[in-house]
Amino acid sequence: MAELCTGAVEPAWFCVRSHLKHEHIAAAHLRLIPGLEVFNPQVRLLRSTRRGRFWSTESLFPNYLFARFVLESMLERVRCTPSVKGVLQFGSRIPAIPVAVIQACRRELEEMKSKVLIEAPDEGQEVEVADGPMRGLKGPVMKVLPARQRVQVLLEVMGRSIATELSLSLVLFERKTAAALVLEKAVESRQGGGGWENQGWGAGTWSRVGANGALGQAAV
Repeated sequence: MAELCTGAVEPAWFCVRSHLKHEHIAAAHLRLIPGLEVFNPQVRLLRSTRRGRFWSTESLFPNYLFARFVLESMLERVRCTPSVKGVLQFGSRIPAIPVAVIQACRRELEEMKSKVLIEAPDEGQEVEVADGPMRGLKGPVMKVLPARQRVQVLLEVMGRSIATELSLSLVLFERKTAAALVLEKAVESRQGGGGWENQGWGAGTWSRVGANGALGQAAV
């Protein structure tokens, strides 16, 4: 049996795990429970696929969302909610998420609405040309030109290595998570003097609740 956290009789935020790609469905069902608040962080970004580039709305933390409820009286009901796989716990302990972290995430996601998240490969990463006369050729990225949405790729053509500039819409590469793209945007803004840190933005917020941090190591 799970050990309840301190203050289990007071509403608190907890991390809920959903079934694969069912975060939005779990959120909809959880919102039907009286006295329960749901936060399902999502971002909109431009993805590259073999069919071209498309806008996609994705969960910031795949298979996870947050719910505020009284643990002592509502835990079992939350666990039995359709599309919910369980509530995050470490061993037998169910930790509460600090209110400040939820508030920061909400504030930062609101700030992200004015930013354009564009998926792009990293320098040195191998990409594949998706269309055109060079379709199927692969090579490492030499330079990323985000402002122009283009990349320079080193391709081998007829036995010669040629640096070729291509549109991001013409290259395929390993997909990044939404959380990784958000972190990259935070770093870019900080380096460019964007001032997000002064507005409460910080990569530490995501690392505290990110899939590669607490969520990835917890059991449900």
